[in-house]
This record gives sequence, structure tokens and C-alpha cells, in this order.
Amino acid sequence: MKQIILSFVLLALCNTVFAHEINGTITNENNKPIEGVNIYNQNTGGYAYTNVSGYYELDDISEGDVIIISGLGYEKQELIILNSQLDATINIVLQISSVSLDQVVLVSKANVLSQFANVEIKTNPIKSAQEILRKVPGLIIGQHAGGGKAEQIFLRGFDIDHGTDIAISTDGIPVNLPSHAHGQGYADLHFVIPEIIDNIDFGKGPYYADKGNFNTAGYIELNTKKSIEDNLIKIEAGDFNTLRSVNLFKISESEHSSAFIASELVLTDGVFDSPQNFNRLNILGRYNFNNYEDEELTLSFSHFQSRWDASGQIPTRAVEQGIIGRFGAIDDTEGGNTSRSNIWVNHTKQLDEHQRIKSKAFISKYDFELYSNFTFFLEDPINGDQIKQKENRTIIGAESVYNRTFHIEDHDIQLSFDAGVGFRYDDVNDVELSRTKNRKETLERIAFGDIDELNGYTFLSGNFKSKKWTLNPGLRLDYFKFNYVNFLTDDYETLGESDVIVSPKFNTIFAASKDLQLFAKLGYGFHSNDARVVTANTGEETLPHAFGADLGAIFKPADRLVLNTSLWYLLSEQEFVYVGDAGVVEPSGESKRYGIDFGFRYQITDWLFLNSDVNYTIARSTEELDGQDYIPLAPDFTSTGALTVNNLNGFSGSLSYRFVDDRPANEDNSIVADGYFVTDFNINYNLTKSLEIGVAVENLFDVEWNETQFATETRLFNETESVEEITYTPGTPFFLRGKISFTF
Repeated sequence: MKQIILSFVLLALCNTVFAHEINGTITNENNKPIEGVNIYNQNTGGYAYTNVSGYYELDDISEGDVIIISGLGYEKQELIILNSQLDATINIVLQISSVSLDQVVLVSKANVLSQFANVEIKTNPIKSAQEILRKVPGLIIGQHAGGGKAEQIFLRGFDIDHGTDIAISTDGIPVNLPSHAHGQGYADLHFVIPEIIDNIDFGKGPYYADKGNFNTAGYIELNTKKSIEDNLIKIEAGDFNTLRSVNLFKISESEHSSAFIASELVLTDGVFDSPQNFNRLNILGRYNFNNYEDEELTLSFSHFQSRWDASGQIPTRAVEQGIIGRFGAIDDTEGGNTSRSNIWVNHTKQLDEHQRIKSKAFISKYDFELYSNFTFFLEDPINGDQIKQKENRTIIGAESVYNRTFHIEDHDIQLSFDAGVGFRYDDVNDVELSRTKNRKETLERIAFGDIDELNGYTFLSGNFKSKKWTLNPGLRLDYFKFNYVNFLTDDYETLGESDVIVSPKFNTIFAASKDLQLFAKLGYGFHSNDARVVTANTGEETLPHAFGADLGAIFKPADRLVLNTSLWYLLSEQEFVYVGDAGVVEPSGESKRYGIDFGFRYQITDWLFLNSDVNYTIARSTEELDGQDYIPLAPDFTSTGALTVNNLNGFSGSLSYRFVDDRPANEDNSIVADGYFVTDFNINYNLTKSLEIGVAVENLFDVEWNETQFATETRLFNETESVEEITYTPGTPFFLRGKISFTF
């Protein structure tokens, strides 16, 4: 027994003697601390990130260890630890440099692929806030209502419509709108100005404890710039009477604070025979305070408004019979208007080197009015089938997350956790679905009422790292309260329902070597149902679960080459099906999806980048017979890629493609939505350090393609019988824009 006790004592002493660490501060050339820099031990796989004060602390350090210090936009540094540096403070200054793939180090994080996507964002200018969604490998978007309506999203075999199965946020503000007048989880990102986007964080599947409602196929978080380096004036002009203006101006700047204002104006008639008369205005103001010691505060406000006319989806036979052209319309009085105003605050407080609290609070005011006609004269052969969807919404929410890391004497172990609590309240007034005529006359109200929806939540996520293994368990608890007042009933009555859902998560990462990461992910996510469905007690699930599993690898055979692949599976308790004649989505049955993702990113030279992603999915309903179990519009094979030039003698630009294969448009695959292959091109040249000119071309080869398609039963004015076939929005033809920008 004495020998055993003595062995434990000696082991403890050895751990105490040899469990070394390093710490310090990382700054830029201007002596300002840099947050988010990665400090990686190449020998052990241990890693740390700098906090708001630029401070880092890395355990498990031995003499001879190679420490890599890296951050996007900074020269990577390597530090070989000397005996004299053990348990020492090492301060580091990083030099600014061009963005490069070798600045991203493979660490044991569940969403490390986001960092590689951010290399593309830094090297290839983004033309729209919605376009940044395409940076998520395998995600496809399509517009089908004149540019003012949120785009249709496709990911992992989902026709997500406008956001039902993907959680989207920007600077912590949720973008998805539950119980929306047009569709569950409606996500309109047009209030984000592309020029202020800083980076993107994303993850596929329901594996992340801090992500709640709508996180089934995945999540996306956009982060915008806290401050700007230069003022900017940009003008773009192009085909179809298109004009875009962007302005960024500094208001104030001091050692610890800065403020700027940004604006965007977009005008266009669009490609259609009937002009869109589209206009969009964005304004954003931001104040940032950072004492570079232990606290950062960002206060922001934004306002967005848009109005448009639309030609809508058109039936295939109308074009084939010569009734209209490809860019014509059956009902050109479609369109709408929308606006969103936001005020939000983000705050970070570093309590000490091991504890941090991050908080956010927001309030949004949102208005929406949309006129559509999906079936033309099917329901009303005299007045037509135009519908109006309208709502006025106020959103209030807040969240705080406590992060704690532990300094453990056993240098083989790293331990941390995040504990969060928050709420979101949606007050939705005058939610309306009506039959209308010419956007002026209301013929019949189909639905009309007020919705109140509360979501309170808490989550706990741990991170346990031992040698090459990292375990990331998580648990999330969500409470929902739904209320609906139906104005169309004779008596006043508030219908109410509530529900609770628990979502466990577990991620495992094995760092086989410094260049190879293997991972396995398991988790439950969910999307809520529309409050009107829930309170009507239709028997549908209130909070249908989705169970997902991923098994994959990320391999970096060279500093500037990254390969990634994953096999995945997703079982959803309940689908949402688009109902064209009512202009709504409604829940249906259980579904399953499985597939494979593959991608690569290769930096050929300092200035030339190549990337491509290929995704294959099988999506089926589990409650239907074989041959009748296809999920309409679920993409099975997609691919995206680009060849990008960054700063070659003043030139930059890219040649990119997106491909979607033919896919079923109805449950028995008797109607097929045609696939497409579209190529875009842009090139920019710096005439001087401050003056840049450029050209962007959408659909470079002017291919004929359909951007969005639906199998819909319709009837034209002169028809006695209805026809079910593809109705579609034609994709943009060759579209040329020029730009000039001036920074000062």
C-alpha cells in the first residue's frame, strides 16, 4: 500500500514539475491586441484563442514544442519553445499580410470548415448578402419574386423554402421569423450590406447546443465589421436599368472607440418584360468600444425597406404556346413591400483569464406585405387567384453565455464549458391571408389574426480534450408558448398551447495528426410549427425533432491544400410541404435523408485559389410507398466552385459556377424540375491605392435556366380544365454591371 501511495505522489510531482505553460498577449503592428488569434501546439494538438485583450494561455508545453500562431490576414509565425521559455510570458506581434490558406490551422473544433470559407470571403468580393450563403458548401439559393422576397434555400436534400430548416442569424440577431405570413422560418437577409460582412460561421446538421429553432439541416451566422479602416464610396450600374450605391463613413475614431455609418441603395427594373420598379434602401450605424483589456461593447442600429413589382412564376405551356415569352407574366400585378428596423447591443466582459460573459440584446420592428398568384384562374375564373400575405411584427430578445476554462495540472487535459440562457418574444399583429384583385381590392379574407410566440431557452456545452481526442457534449432545453387570436370568428378567444423540448448533442474529434482531423457528430435539433397550426390542434407536432449523424474527415496534405468529406444521415419527424393554391406551407409526415459531401480548397500560388464542393443526397418520405415517396424539389446532386485571383498586379476576380441536377417536382417523380449549370464572372483592377474599377457578369454564357420551379396545378383565363405542370421563374440571362469605388 505504501508503494502505491508513493507512486501516486511521484506521479503528481512529475505532473507538477513537467506540466508547463506559456501565456502572453498578441498585438498587431499598431500595438492593438488582436482577438481570435489561434495558438496551436503542433506537437500535442493543444490550442488556445486570444480573448478581447489579446491574452492567451496554452498548457502542456515542453521544450522543443513547435507553436504556430495564426490569424486570417496576418503572417503565420512559428515558435520553437526553449527551456528558458517554459512557464514564461511570451508577447507576440503579428504582421499584416494577404489572406492565405496556410493561415488556417487544423484544430479540434466542430466547425473548422468555416475558417476555410472565410478565406474565400476575404479573397472574392460578395455581391449581395444572400450570395454569402453560397459560401456554405452545398447550399443553393434561388429567387422567385422580383428580388424583394427572401430567397428559396436548398441544403442537404431540403427544399428549405425560405428558412424552415436552417437557423440564420447576423451579429447574434435571429433572421428567421417563426409563424410568418408567408412561410415558417422566413429568413430575409436583405437588411445586411455586403460590404460590411466580416466573416461567416456555419455548421451542417443539428449538433450545436447554442443553436435552437430551425437548426436541423444546419445553421449560418454572419458577423459584420465592428469598425471600418477607410471611408468608401461605390457606384455600380448595369443592364436592366440597374443602379447600386454604397457609402461607408467614419463618424469618430479614438484609441478605444470608433463609430461609422453605412448605406446602400439598389434600383433596377429587372430582366422581365414587365418592369420590377425595384428599390431597396439600407442604413446602418455602429459604435464600438474596446478597452483592449477586459471589455468590448458594440451598439448598432439599422433600417431596411424595399418595394418591388413581380412577374411571378409562369406555367410552361404558356411559353410553349407563345402566349407569353420566357420573361413574360400571367399576372404582373404581383410584388410587395417590406421593412425591418433593428437596434442591438453586443457586450463581452472578460472576468479573468479563465472566465468570460458574452451578452446580446435586440429589438426589431418588421413589416411585410406580399402579393402572389400561383394558380392564376384555378379558384376564381373571373377575378383570378391573387393572394395577399401581410403582417406587422415586433421582436425582442436577449442572451447571455458564460464561458469557463479550467487550468488543470494534468497537462494532457484541457477542459472548458459554455452555459447560456436567453429568450425571444415575437409579437405579430394583423397576420393576414386574403384573396385580392390587382393589389387594390380585397375580395375575401381567408385568415386574419394576432400571434404571440415566446421561446425561452438554456443550454450547456462542454469541451474536453485529452491528447488527440476532443469530446464536445451539449444539452439544450427550449420552452415555447404559442397564442393566436382569430379575428374571423364571432367571439373573441385566445387559443394557446405550450411545449418543452430537450435536444442532446455530442461531437467527437480525433486529431490523428496535425494534418488530419476525423470527426463524428450526433444530435437532435428541431423546427417549431406555425402558431396557427399548433393552436388549431390539428394533430401535428408542435416541435418536431430531427436526428442527425455525421462521420467525416478534414485532411490538409499541404499547407495550401484542404480536403474535406463527410457521410451524413438526418431523420426528420415532420416535413413542411408547399401548397401552391393556398400560397402557404403546411406540415406533413416523417422523412429521412442521407448523403455524402466532398470538397477541396487549393491555393495554387500566392494569388490564385481554386475550390469546389460536390454534394449527393437521397431524400425520401418514410410514410409512403416506394415510388410515391420522393420529396418534391429536394436536390440530389449539386456542385459549386470557383477559380479566384487575388491581388495580381492590381487585378482580382473570379470565375465561379453552380450546378443543380434534375430533381423530382412531385411525390412520384412524374414531373421533373430541370437542372442547370450557370457561370458567373467578375474582375476588378486597382487604378491607384484608393481607386478601383470592376466588371461583374451573371450568367456569363447566357444559358437558359430556371431559377425556381414548382409542380403546380394552374388554369389560364381561356382554359376550361386545369393542368398540373412545372411553373417557374426564369433565371437571369447575361447580366453585365460595371463599378467604380473610391476609398479615403
